[in-house]
Amino acid sequence: MKGLADQPSYIIELLEGGVTLEDHIPLHLTFALDSQVEKNAFVVGDLGVLMRQHLCWQSVVPHVQPYYPVKCNSSPAVIEVLASLGLGFICANKAEMSLVLDHGVPPENIILSGVFKQLAHIKHAAKNSIQHLVCENEAELSKIGRLHPNAKLLLQLTTEAHAAETSMAFGSSLKSCRHLLEVAKELGVQVVGVTFHIPSSCQDLQQAYTHALSDARCVFDMGVELGFNMNILDIGGGFTGSEFQLRQVETAIRPLLDAYFPQLSGVQVLAQPGSFYVASAFSLAVNVIGKKMVTRHWDSLDTEFLYYMNKGVYGPFDRKLLGNSIAAPSVHKVSRKDSLWGPSLDPLDQVVEHCLLPELSVGDWLLFSNMGVCGLEELSCLPTAPPLPVYYTVSTSDWYEMQEAGVALDGAMKSFSFLPFDSLSL
Repeated sequence: MKGLADQPSYIIELLEGGVTLEDHIPLHLTFALDSQVEKNAFVVGDLGVLMRQHLCWQSVVPHVQPYYPVKCNSSPAVIEVLASLGLGFICANKAEMSLVLDHGVPPENIILSGVFKQLAHIKHAAKNSIQHLVCENEAELSKIGRLHPNAKLLLQLTTEAHAAETSMAFGSSLKSCRHLLEVAKELGVQVVGVTFHIPSSCQDLQQAYTHALSDARCVFDMGVELGFNMNILDIGGGFTGSEFQLRQVETAIRPLLDAYFPQLSGVQVLAQPGSFYVASAFSLAVNVIGKKMVTRHWDSLDTEFLYYMNKGVYGPFDRKLLGNSIAAPSVHKVSRKDSLWGPSLDPLDQVVEHCLLPELSVGDWLLFSNMGVCGLEELSCLPTAPPLPVYYTVSTSDWYEMQEAGVALDGAMKSFSFLPFDSLSL
């Protein structure tokens, strides 16, 4: 996952003969249990999930081009597979731009995002012919006009749904967009489209997309009036990874796109499915390093175990700090209510508040699924600690489908090496 970009090669374990990832993970756990080395946490990634999610996306929303936000998970394997499948990429900084460029992604398929970009990042985009940049305020517009005069801007439009979720200013209002378009005209900077974001937590998708796409249409009309060639609409992220939720979004946007941005208009519609592609592709195995029994009330028999793991919220569970919940893990061992904690002894380092678990012993393993999205990787109790090892897998059936979709061993996939399941020396 994050932090492996400098490693030029890695092994993908090819699962043959109907072996599934559920069969495979216990083998790694068994190796960890039998090994004399320290029982470190590790990650297992199923690259076949990326292919299946891509096929789902193409089936449900074929008219929307996916652009993957690199910040979600910058694993080189993920970037290679998604690049070979033809996705575009949303980059937030110089390192992410360099990463996707190194994987052969054309500059025209890269968008530099971010509210306030460092000067070096804008210069790097200009040097590498990355022309599409996101902009939401006049100061940023002036900076881009000075450092990257050939840029093609997407104006970040605020939405009621996103404002309600974050309670922070994000994007430009419809009124502010008019002013930004006029300033861009004066500076000679091209504006080519609009981007906005509807969070996955939004309860009324129909209303949220109705307001956002109506506002986007207004910005397009203002841009055309000022002489800009408005041809890109980015409807942002907010895709959980489930096909049901994706179909809900499709139901909400299809009539609106037909009304405001019909195919004959020539407008290219983009989206940013990050979690959609990678969340379910990775599972995290952590080790129980301590346990403690506590009584919730001094005069009660209500007791529970607190289990301490070798990873916590200052590591791969960092999204808990952003208010996201962590689902209970599976146990490779009748259940009771217990809680799971990271190793720091910090009151904030509670990963799961209550979950049903059999009584565990120190040294047991817990497996957390849907761990493909990286969040606050920079936060760590031990900043110098090495990245978690990642074991990539793909089934033979998924690999054949990937080949049919254009993922080949030569070209973009040259750094992949395959190890048949029956030859694994765990």
